[in-house]
Amino acid sequence: MLITDHALAQVVVADMTHWLEAAVVGLNLCPFAKSVQVRGQIRFAVSAATDPDSFLQDLRLELDELITAPPQVRETTLLMAAACLDDFWEFNAFFQRAQKLLRDTGLEGTFQIASFHPDYQFADAGADAITNYTNRAPYPTLHLLREASVDRAVATFSEAAVIFEGNMQTLERLGVDGWSALGIKRSAERLAPGRADQASPNGTDP
Repeated sequence: MLITDHALAQVVVADMTHWLEAAVVGLNLCPFAKSVQVRGQIRFAVSAATDPDSFLQDLRLELDELITAPPQVRETTLLMAAACLDDFWEFNAFFQRAQKLLRDTGLEGTFQIASFHPDYQFADAGADAITNYTNRAPYPTLHLLREASVDRAVATFSEAAVIFEGNMQTLERLGVDGWSALGIKRSAERLAPGRADQASPNGTDP
């Protein structure tokens, strides 16, 4: 179920757009993101789900929509949870269900899913490690990527490990204060459960 409260959806999308521009593109954390953003090929879908099962249903719908959309119109989707999965460890467990959904639907190899969360924590990092911020976004988020697009990106920049190490160094230089200065924040209040059924088949495209 996607939010029909357009004011709330706009706040979520604005927060995510600022994160994308200031961090992902601005810090060059993903060298392939800028061109997709500039061409307006990113769909921002704000989910009203208040539980993991409902969010999984939204994920299935977004995968179905992405597979039918022409890549030149919609290259990728960011699916944000506005009302559930605020706990990172619950979100981390849910991500395994998302990966299983790809396998069960036969979409593994067609799509990849990346995950972002306000409290993202790598397995080998402490909770306050600055390197976690490479995957920290204002809202629990699943990034749906076309496998073919990932393959093309890797072909043009085969040293993925270099990107990862470069990102770690960028964040180390920036520090927590530098990250805070980017103004990345969650402006929207948690969606009230009573409004969870206010849904629409459409998300928001910039």
